[in-house]
Amino acid sequence: MASKAGDDPDSLMSLCTVFCLKNLRRTMCYSEGERNQLQLRPDVFLPGEICDRLVNVYMDLVHTDSDFEQQDGFFQLFSDPRSTRLTRLQLREDLVRDRDLEAIGKQDLMELHLSCCSHVTARGLRTLCSFRHSLRSLSLFGCSSIFFRKSGAPLAAGEDQDEAEEERLQQRTVDLDFSFQGFNRLRLLNLGGLPAELDVETLLRPLPALTSLDLSAVHLPRPAFLTQWKERLASLVLYNVELTEELIHTLLQMSRLRHLDISRENQRTSKFKMTRKILSSIVQSLVHLVSLDISGHIMLDNCTVPAFEDAVGRPSIEPCKSSIYPFQELKRPLQFLGLYNTTLCNVTHIPAHKVTGSKNEDQILNAIEAYTEQRPELAHRAINQLFDIARIQHCSQLLRALQLVITALKTHKYDKSIQVTGSAALFYLTNTEYRSDQSVRLRRQVIQVVLNGMEQYQEVTVQRNCCLTLCNFSIPEELEFQYHRVNLLLLKILEPARQDDSIQRIAVHLCNALVCQVDNDHKEAVGKMGFVKTMLNLIQKKLQDRMCDQVMEFSWSALWNITDETPDNCQMFLECNGMNLFLDCLKEFPDKQELHRNMLGLLGNVAEVKALRPQLLTKQFITVFSELLDSKADGIEVSYNACGVLSHIMFDGSDVWTMEEPKRSHVMDKMWAAIQSWDVSSRRNINYRSFEPILRLLPQSCAPVSQHWATWALYNLVSVYPSKYCPLLIKEGGVILLQKVLELESSHQETKDMARKVMEQCENFKEDPMDTSR
Repeated sequence: MASKAGDDPDSLMSLCTVFCLKNLRRTMCYSEGERNQLQLRPDVFLPGEICDRLVNVYMDLVHTDSDFEQQDGFFQLFSDPRSTRLTRLQLREDLVRDRDLEAIGKQDLMELHLSCCSHVTARGLRTLCSFRHSLRSLSLFGCSSIFFRKSGAPLAAGEDQDEAEEERLQQRTVDLDFSFQGFNRLRLLNLGGLPAELDVETLLRPLPALTSLDLSAVHLPRPAFLTQWKERLASLVLYNVELTEELIHTLLQMSRLRHLDISRENQRTSKFKMTRKILSSIVQSLVHLVSLDISGHIMLDNCTVPAFEDAVGRPSIEPCKSSIYPFQELKRPLQFLGLYNTTLCNVTHIPAHKVTGSKNEDQILNAIEAYTEQRPELAHRAINQLFDIARIQHCSQLLRALQLVITALKTHKYDKSIQVTGSAALFYLTNTEYRSDQSVRLRRQVIQVVLNGMEQYQEVTVQRNCCLTLCNFSIPEELEFQYHRVNLLLLKILEPARQDDSIQRIAVHLCNALVCQVDNDHKEAVGKMGFVKTMLNLIQKKLQDRMCDQVMEFSWSALWNITDETPDNCQMFLECNGMNLFLDCLKEFPDKQELHRNMLGLLGNVAEVKALRPQLLTKQFITVFSELLDSKADGIEVSYNACGVLSHIMFDGSDVWTMEEPKRSHVMDKMWAAIQSWDVSSRRNINYRSFEPILRLLPQSCAPVSQHWATWALYNLVSVYPSKYCPLLIKEGGVILLQKVLELESSHQETKDMARKVMEQCENFKEDPMDTSR
């Protein structure tokens, strides 16, 4: 059997790493002192590969796993290089503080990638000097505060300036004391987003051995300084750097470049026009290029061959057949060519193995892959184009598309535009058309990023997209591994302050599906979260608006499901004024059959709880139930459920019937008449998981009508749905109890006759269990 998309299991190393991080005090650590400080066990010694993985996976878990708690003092575990070794770290976003870098200051780091760590300041920058003898690769991408310090205060070694949030609001000054002097091994450097206050030329002067440099969005007033690396630099990224003639002239001298990125976010912000001459000069001068990105530039028309020539032959990556004139001079196809947001991506013959653009699915997926990590603004556009493909056409690279969108949503958990477009794309990529190709593991990853989005954003579009995506899954089965979390999030959506009808409708539908067909423990847990009260609040609001819509009906249906064989939830319903809402809905919407069925089904659950039945035994409620016996709404369902409620009340005997009106005998007569009017072959809109509440009404003599209702219910179910209900009745000892009905003198003859038919039906089923009639 072929494996499904994304079905590769996690490695043992990955599983063990996650387990240790989630159970630090049970595995490699212990707590010390009054502050319960985390300490590494003295007999634990960890090699570099494991330490790197622990820190990097820890960062991922904090950002993507809502159940994982950030550990105070985690980085302090790696303070002693005698017991732990760190070599390659990727740290990102607000989680990282100055004190965390100080904690690992004695390590011989070779690679340190800090991405958008806005809480790391000049104090953390000083710590980098501790790694100057070993560091080979350093990224400070988007670390907007790292070259600044709080003005007017000395920077002491033990200063806890990052503890105070107001620090960020204070005036800051450039730290002029930092220098890359002594970083002799540094070869790869990313200073993307370096503030304009810094002189990049002075900052980089002590680094003559660089081979890779990223200066994205950095102001370069005197670009000629880049020529100091013309004999060494293999990779240069100048994304969103304004191109000038002087800069182009400088780039053409960088003869060793293998990767050049001069792309832009969009064309509108650029005065520069990409000409055929400039592209030809790049191809002719930079003969070692294997990767080039010119995305976002305005391309002049003379760069491409005429349309009739472009349409000739099958698409080719051979430079001699290139539809883009300057690339005809390439000696071999490029490995990567960025043409996103340019007209060049639309031509037929492009001499590159991997192209970013918007012409087709492959180009779009390449764009998402290339730009997700550091260019969310471009990834957002590409995901939006993937959304159109999944919605209107057909996604042929499903696994890759899903994995790229999942990665984008994880990486940019706090980027609203990514969350909106990503969640919308997931809705179409997980629908029925693609479902059979997806593994359990892949679909669980989708669920987790969807829930992350719901947690982070209360914005209407994100919430709607996420809820709709969840509707593509089998509920509750596929959501059970996140059952507690998804219910909490849905209940939060349904808080009274939220007024968006479409989200309410979807969320109530999901809530209803989540409490249907789950065990009682799950229902009780959800009840304690406030489920019953939330549904009743929705019903109250709809009553005030005099509106019986899907939200109203789904809310009653959800209450019916969550109270099934769950006494605590039934009690909550009564305590939260549920009975009065029942009466008000009955009065306000007398012709809503589906509503009546759901409400009576719920009250049937309440009536099954002996301790709660006295609260139903009032003149007002009994009169209403008695009147509903005559209802023809939804076939026999409303009448059947009303009779079920009364059957349980009658089962408590005549002693508890203290009211004068209506008389018990009169109500019982109406019950007999109702049961006799029902068609025993009626197909039912009901689902029993257990017959226990019905079976307890059989061996008794205080209320023959209750016994008769129970026997009729069993006969109807086993005769109409024998394959489903005969095994259940046999399993739960129903046949033995029916035999007792036959032996009781108080049992009516009509009841006995029906009991025999039920027993015969079960006997016939045991002899011939193959039911081919339905």
